[in-house]
Amino acid sequence: MADLATYTLTALGLVFFVAGTIGLIRFPDTFSRLHALTKADNLGLGFIALGIAFQADTWTQLALLALIWALALLAAGTVSQLVARTALTSHERAEDP
Repeated sequence: MADLATYTLTALGLVFFVAGTIGLIRFPDTFSRLHALTKADNLGLGFIALGIAFQADTWTQLALLALIWALALLAAGTVSQLVARTALTSHERAEDP
């Protein structure tokens, strides 16, 4: 039963990663690309971590998986905000005469 949950959740996570990648390629501007990539990748990583958690043997491994996911969420949000701010600033400069 644990193997089935691992396969299902990992496959679902990979679907979200693919959706985020397609959004990165297909969306027209920086902000919509960031939104698609950040949301889909965070959710994809969460599903993959949850799928791997079914294979964990100890509570330490579960805690490490949760820590990895939390740090990835923090890093993705921070980097996304910095990229968006830079894009907004450079867009304002490009429009100034």
